[in-house]
This record gives sequence, C-alpha cells and structure tokens, in this order.
Amino acid sequence: MNLEIYKHKKVFITGHTGFKGSWMSLWLKKLNAEIVGYSLPPQTLPNHFDLLNLDIASHFENICNLEILKKTIKASNPEIIFHLAAQPLVRESYLFPVETYQTNVMGTINLMEAARHCDSVKVIVIITTDKCYENKEQLSGYKETDRMGGFDPYSSSKGCVELVASSYRNSFFNINDYKRTHEVLVATVRAGNVIGGGDWSKDRLIPDLIRAASKGDATKIRFPNATRPWQHVLEPLSGYLMLGKKLLEGDKTFSGPWNFGPEEKQVISVGEVLNLASKYWHKIRYEEENSSQLLHEAGLLSLNIDKAKLKLGWKPLWNNEITIQKTIEWYKSFYESKVLLSEEQLNLYIN
Repeated sequence: MNLEIYKHKKVFITGHTGFKGSWMSLWLKKLNAEIVGYSLPPQTLPNHFDLLNLDIASHFENICNLEILKKTIKASNPEIIFHLAAQPLVRESYLFPVETYQTNVMGTINLMEAARHCDSVKVIVIITTDKCYENKEQLSGYKETDRMGGFDPYSSSKGCVELVASSYRNSFFNINDYKRTHEVLVATVRAGNVIGGGDWSKDRLIPDLIRAASKGDATKIRFPNATRPWQHVLEPLSGYLMLGKKLLEGDKTFSGPWNFGPEEKQVISVGEVLNLASKYWHKIRYEEENSSQLLHEAGLLSLNIDKAKLKLGWKPLWNNEITIQKTIEWYKSFYESKVLLSEEQLNLYIN
C-alpha cells in the first residue's frame, strides 16, 4: 500500500471534524499531505478531532453555503478532494428530513459546483454509504451496478448523492473527454457500518454501548438480529486512499462507484457484535428494547467487494474479532487511562 503520492499533495477534506474525517486527517497528516479541512465544528463532547489536536488548516463552515465553499476551495488550491461532510444518522434523518436532504444532497451539489470552478482540482472522491442501495433484504451482497434507493431519509439522500455524482461525472467530467475538455476524475465510495475509537455519535451501536458503560448503565438494543457489514474505520479509509492514488495518477478506469466492506463471511448480527464487545470490556452491558415505536431500519445488508479486490488490489485486513477488539481497547484506554491509541492503531494497521 504505497501512498507516497500524497506527500506534500494539497488535499481538501469536507467533514474533517467527524469520526471518519478525523481518522482520514490523521492518516493524511502522517503521509505529510497539505490538508485543508472544511466542516462544522465538532458535534460531540468529547470528540476525536479535538483529541487528536492536529495542526491543519480548518474552516468551520456549512457545506450548504455555496459561495463560502467556492472561495475556500479556490483559495486552498487542492488537487484532490475527499467529500465526507454529511448528516450521517438514520434516526436523525427521521427527525430532520429537510436538513438531511439539504446537507447530503445540496451539500454534494455545492461541492461539485465549487470543484468545477477550481482549475487545480484533479480528483473528487465522494463518500456515501452501503445504505444508498435499494435494500431488498437479499442474502447476496450489493454490487456497484445495483439500483439506488433508500427507505429512510438518510439512506434515500445518499442514493440521491450517488445520482448527483453520476450526473456531474457524465455532464461535466465525462471520462471520454478526460484530458480534452477537463482534467477531473470522480469516484464514489460506499462503505459498511464503520466502527472504531473516537466515535461518540448518538444512535450508533458502539458509541451507545460506550456511553452507557462509562456511566455503569446498560444499553437499550433495538434490533439484535439485524446484520451489517461491520468494519474498522481504517479499512475503508485505506480503500479511499488507494483509489485516490490511482485517480491522481490519471487512470480514468478507476472513475465511478466502489464498495469497501468486510468479507462476506464476516457480516455478523448486532447480537454477535455485542457478545464480542463485552468480552473486551466487562463494563459493557445491554438489554433489548421492546417498543412498538421503533422506526424502520434495514434488517439484512451486505456489500459485494469483488471489484475493489480484483481491480484495485484492496482487501480488508482485520476480521470481526480484531476490529471489535481494537475498537473497545481504544475506548477502554481513553476512559480508564486517558491514553489515545489512534496513532498506535494506525501504525499497527499500516505495518
């Protein structure tokens, strides 16, 4: 995984204060990239971004403000953009559907418009989700060519983001016109349920478990039988960086959509995650929530990652046991010793 191409490369990251964005910033900082971040201020206390205390240029602005975004990107003069800014929570999208669509869909349109008017930009990588697919609760993993959809507002908005990216790629950044009328390559990346240290978002399984454990409480679990493609945050980020490298090298065959998830046999239920998590920290306790007011969430979901494995040479490195072990160890270290394991775990993963 040679990522030397990022050394001294100007990289623009939206959503850099979020869970995945902060890990991405840490990794790119380690690669000696010149990072500019554009995001709302961190939304939780504590949060991974502030704990890392990275020395990078940060602009705390809203992705929905097109004019400010345009000016910031143009002034930053980036060569590659990683777009992670989003409203990322399913249950939050039921409460605030308009804001969810504004942030996720119009935010992406704003990003594409701003990049379209910045001559330095050569690569755009848009981060969406496995939930962008029309979920038929099928046993086989979804492929990049499967239909977009989404039951809840969040999932639907991410399906819309994929359509926006496809439209801009066809209309303004068509690969058939690459190096003739433009020099921009666009890819979208779809990851599974990403976990790891430093996430304190509400209504997510691991953060909910950790918050309760830190107070000596049990966590209410909504859907213990639901299955998800669980993966450590470093897994999809390695895929994003490898894909960005190929696009920076000008290989237009890597433009388009990509899945990054665990191996099919590693797709496990919420209940199995709970059992593994409690194995690594005795304070973790949980009980099933029985309520007729539960909002709809997908029961069965997995990704087909053949394209990334065969064409990009990417593959997941950590199985469920290691993924959950490293995640719980991160939080246990933070709460019991005030020691941040982020850089240590990143080095371990790279090595």
